[in-house]
Amino acid sequence: MLLDSIRSMGLLERRYAYYATRSLLLLSALGTVAAGFVLIGDSWLQIAVAAVLAVVLTQVIFLGHDAAHRQVFVSARANEIMAMILASGLSGLSLAWWNTKHARHHQAPNQVGKDPDIEPGVVHFYPAEKPPTGTLGRFLHAHQGWWFFPLLAVEAINLHVQSVAAVLARRDMKHRRTEITLITGRLVLYPAVLFVVLSPARAVTFLLVQMVVTGVYLGSVFAPAHVGMPILGADAKMDFFRRQVLISRNITGNRFTTWFMGGLNLQVEHHLFPNMPRPNLRRAQVVVQEFCVGRRVTYTEKTLGQAWVLIIGHMNRVGAAGRDPYACPVVRQLR
Repeated sequence: MLLDSIRSMGLLERRYAYYATRSLLLLSALGTVAAGFVLIGDSWLQIAVAAVLAVVLTQVIFLGHDAAHRQVFVSARANEIMAMILASGLSGLSLAWWNTKHARHHQAPNQVGKDPDIEPGVVHFYPAEKPPTGTLGRFLHAHQGWWFFPLLAVEAINLHVQSVAAVLARRDMKHRRTEITLITGRLVLYPAVLFVVLSPARAVTFLLVQMVVTGVYLGSVFAPAHVGMPILGADAKMDFFRRQVLISRNITGNRFTTWFMGGLNLQVEHHLFPNMPRPNLRRAQVVVQEFCVGRRVTYTEKTLGQAWVLIIGHMNRVGAAGRDPYACPVVRQLR
């Protein structure tokens, strides 16, 4: 059994030294950005600081993702506290909202009506039942692949809006008061500091640059995992192993790729073992690949550039498919 092999290799054991080091490096990076911000003062050079801050904050989100999946500590409580500090406190995102949404995604990736990540919205990841009307609407829909990545510029704002809406609306949300306090503090104090140190124009520009870079960075990393992979019909049945492997796409590359993508380049292994510490995923990959070969299950790998190209093509084909799911060769109803 695959799980027995993974356990015998110790790949589900915690990696405290790794996460302690990564946490210290991220805190140091945040401290360095803050120091640079203060030293530079009211200058347009702050645009560069905003871009660097966006990268650091995205890495903080990746670390929060690990903690939310209970990869860091054995204790569920310790993981939850760490994830809340990183997500709600430093990133301004609701942990409870994200946990609920992300759990549904892991249970049924790319399945219509079950995976919230592919729910129809501004763009469609599978042929729409009600395509946009009007000449402009149809044109934009048919070419949605070309503006998918530019649209990510507002993704960070979208995540903040959804987080705030969730904590305000869901009174039964776990740790709701704590989340409201942390998110309010993050979303109020951070802009306040910008407007105290910088002129209004530079403060607004700093905030916009940081949000745009964060949104594009996050979306460019998360999208390759599943966008353009098979779509499961609402009533589709599939065993856990095939579901997680066939619907996920790995990204090949070196250590920089793994750092850049927060370990999400090994999406197949992450979906099979969500609580596996990030540094152990690479060792698990060899075992998973051999297991897939033995059972003739397709294991998908692409470079990041190839994945981005596939995403654009897939989104355009979905847009051109109209109401007919079978008119789009990439989107399939697997039963």
